[in-house]
Amino acid sequence: MRNLFLLGALCLLTTVLHAQTPTRFTLQGRAVDTLNNALPSSTVMLLSPKDSSMVNFGRTDDKGAFTFKNLRAGSYILKVTFVGYIPYNALIKNGDEAVLDLGGLKLKPITRELMEVVVRTAKAPLTIKGDTIEYNAASFKVPPGSTVEDLLRKLPGVQIDQDGNIRAQGQAVNKVTVDGKQFFGSDPKLATKNLQADAITKVQVFNDKTEQAKLTGIDDGKKEKTVNLQLKDEFKKGGFGKLTAGAGPASNNVSTRYDVRGNYNKFDSKRQLSAVLLGNNTNQGGLSWNDYQDFRGSNSFNWNDDADFGFSGSGRYITFGDDNESLSIPISGGDNRGFTRNLAGGVNYNYDTKKTKLSTSYFFNQTIQDLATLRKQDRSLPGATQLITRDSSIQLNRNANHRISLRFEKQLDTMQTLVVISNGRVGIGNTNLASFQRINQSISKSPEQLYSTSNTTNGTQANQFALANTALYRLKFKKKGRSFAASATYQLTNNDADLLLKSRNDFYQATTVNDMFRNLRNLNQDQNTSLLSNQYKANLLYVEPFAKKFYWETFYNFSLRFDEVERGVFNLDDSRRRVDSLSLYYKNNYTYNRLGSSVRYSYKGLNLSAGLAGQSFVLDGKYNRDRSQELIPIRRTYNTLIPNIGLNYDLKNNKYLYGSYTVGVQIPSSRDLQPVRTITNPLYVTTGNPNLLPGLNKEVQVGFSYFNPGSFINFWSNVFTSWNDNQIVYGQSVDTETLITTTSPENISGGRSTGGYLNFGFPLKKTKATLNLNGQFSAGRSFTPIRQTRLVGGVTEVVPGTDILNQTQNQNINGGARLELTPKDWITFYGNANVNITNARYSVNVGQNQTIYTYTYRGDLNLKFPKDIYLNTTFNYRSYINDQLGFRQQVPILNTSLYHIIGKAKRAEVRLSAYDLLNRNVFVSQYNGQNYIQTESIQTLARHFLLSFTYNMRGVTAKMRRQDFY
Repeated sequence: MRNLFLLGALCLLTTVLHAQTPTRFTLQGRAVDTLNNALPSSTVMLLSPKDSSMVNFGRTDDKGAFTFKNLRAGSYILKVTFVGYIPYNALIKNGDEAVLDLGGLKLKPITRELMEVVVRTAKAPLTIKGDTIEYNAASFKVPPGSTVEDLLRKLPGVQIDQDGNIRAQGQAVNKVTVDGKQFFGSDPKLATKNLQADAITKVQVFNDKTEQAKLTGIDDGKKEKTVNLQLKDEFKKGGFGKLTAGAGPASNNVSTRYDVRGNYNKFDSKRQLSAVLLGNNTNQGGLSWNDYQDFRGSNSFNWNDDADFGFSGSGRYITFGDDNESLSIPISGGDNRGFTRNLAGGVNYNYDTKKTKLSTSYFFNQTIQDLATLRKQDRSLPGATQLITRDSSIQLNRNANHRISLRFEKQLDTMQTLVVISNGRVGIGNTNLASFQRINQSISKSPEQLYSTSNTTNGTQANQFALANTALYRLKFKKKGRSFAASATYQLTNNDADLLLKSRNDFYQATTVNDMFRNLRNLNQDQNTSLLSNQYKANLLYVEPFAKKFYWETFYNFSLRFDEVERGVFNLDDSRRRVDSLSLYYKNNYTYNRLGSSVRYSYKGLNLSAGLAGQSFVLDGKYNRDRSQELIPIRRTYNTLIPNIGLNYDLKNNKYLYGSYTVGVQIPSSRDLQPVRTITNPLYVTTGNPNLLPGLNKEVQVGFSYFNPGSFINFWSNVFTSWNDNQIVYGQSVDTETLITTTSPENISGGRSTGGYLNFGFPLKKTKATLNLNGQFSAGRSFTPIRQTRLVGGVTEVVPGTDILNQTQNQNINGGARLELTPKDWITFYGNANVNITNARYSVNVGQNQTIYTYTYRGDLNLKFPKDIYLNTTFNYRSYINDQLGFRQQVPILNTSLYHIIGKAKRAEVRLSAYDLLNRNVFVSQYNGQNYIQTESIQTLARHFLLSFTYNMRGVTAKMRRQDFY
């Protein structure tokens, strides 16, 4: 059944593509100049005389020759373009010839007198200039109200997956600009999913230099696949926006489904003002992609804002292990888990001149999320022992955040630039959780035996404040390539959280009782935590060219961080008696210094770099159960040498070879260094390890890419291998009578992973059908200390023969195919299939070896009917299989919408949408960890309907001009 939808659509579209025609012929010719000299690599296109849509395209060979085979009999517009020459245009009519040879087609060089002719005739659907491909947006038809993402799907050589990720010429696109500016921030999808397609006049795809190369003037050989969207003149000024309101009948115990959103934007040559507001109960968590519409503007983010200088701007190569919520605006559309109610809104103002750029914004978001979860976990222990945990829970999350941001950039003169960035967040959140856990044990696949249960309710209240300020100064010298940069940063985090924990825990097989077990049987605690963190950073960078092809880069990084944490645990059943064994107070001071240099060789596309950095990390900490007691010192000094090697080689003709050797450092988090037990789930206790060392990850990778702009064949491959020294892993100690698991971080060496990726794409029929194939393989091993403990004479001891190092080997194979069919303006189809197989092998218990299968199939069909009526249907089928756990889950999701564009200006839309018509939606995940396999199912918003009305508040009128081809 799962393939019927795709099969039916494929049959329909194959019929459209390959309908029988009476005759076929071959068209050939040569592009030459006025002296009959060949013009190699000229762009040649065949267009339909009816609407100027592209039928076929290609490039001339070294002799200027081109051939189009198997053409249907009829009339075509032939267009030949070459840089510096007037485009050649001719109407081609075929008679009965099997081969129509046009001979030499002469292109005239551009002169001042002919410039007007060039402007009038240069609007080709597609122009190829070196590695840049420029598309004329008007030549690729999309329905009114479509986004840029819909337009990109129509362009030859560009692919958009179901999540909106972009690939062009076989490579991932990580940067989208609008009129050459970073218009929507760091995520390309912010522009493609929100800008209107009818606002775009041209789409340019090219390999851009990195921001580090632009700053220093030194080509580092790295290329960033970039898409630039050129706006129509009428969209560069005035106001525009959109308002949508939708409602639907009751579903999932909610009386009415609703979705309201709106935005308004007013631009001129210097100023941009944007406002956005949304509210819904349809699982559009936070600010959805479709509502981001121009909100942040052109100055809110620059890729060279990274103030932590390093090897060619590649970052710190160091992570600190502590996680804090991002200060940036949440723009995710949600993960489709549970049931959410959302409210969000904000304003953004930009001021943009040649020397001064200012961006400031305020944003508020609130999310209420209900989760009902079923979870099963199988864990392997020594002696063919298996722990089976079944967990059911109900959870209600409420979160609200206020965010303020500012970015100011001032060009002091032609050589100096100053950038000031400030971001702040105030957040309030609370969570209520009720869960019931059962832990069973099975030895050598014997029947399961119940060991323990836990009935727990948690109530958490949290208040958060965060602030980050950065000043960045850049100086260019007159000598090309010489540059200097300095930065200073201050960050503040203040979090206060209070947890009320009530839990009833029963241990059915326990024959002995100690204080730990007795205290865990009934818990009624108040756990409050206060965190204050201040961090100061300073960075310097200097680049000096020497010799003719060599450059020397030197950088220095400094960071000083102060953490103060107080955690108090009080027993509410005993007059709020403080539980000293679970309480903690600590102060940590972190000092980080790194000094490094690298040498770069750059000549004729070959770019080699080699560098070495020495870094020192000092932890000066103090802790105890209570701040009133004498604090116990923890002092650690970590010194590390960090090498870095890079290779980038432009082999010409759109072939690239690259490689690197890098080392990353993971510093233990302050949480992992504290030797105090933490109990938020009584059956899973955590404790720190003050003797942790930094972890090192070393990686070597090599890649190759190729793109043929004439045939649009693309190929991309990558292989890598990495290995770990002193990797931070979490060892497990399991009590034999209660099955309570205590985890603690430890250092283990020997973990490694190896893998590769391959992508191959080619047109089945140019401008009509494209097929992309991809495959991925990875294999790795990791280690986890596992031991079983028991109580002997009042002392906890390790059971002999059970203190072992479990080795987990994972093999992952992933393969997929994507078919894009755009045969006519009134029909498009996008289909993809993906298979993922994961093999998990455990040394501690081979009987738990497992294979996980995940299959995903998706088809998107779009139809245009007369009178501006459109139909969009999406079918997504997911299958999850794990025979070891007896888990099989199929999730078929069918969505469809019928909409009508109304009004002379086509500014309004009425849409009827049906989501999950089969009423089968559920959130499913399966995961294999260090020594366990886990599956999870969460009740999720299923079948519902919305009737919505949309009005585009266009403040200017778009004008369509007929293109002249003669």
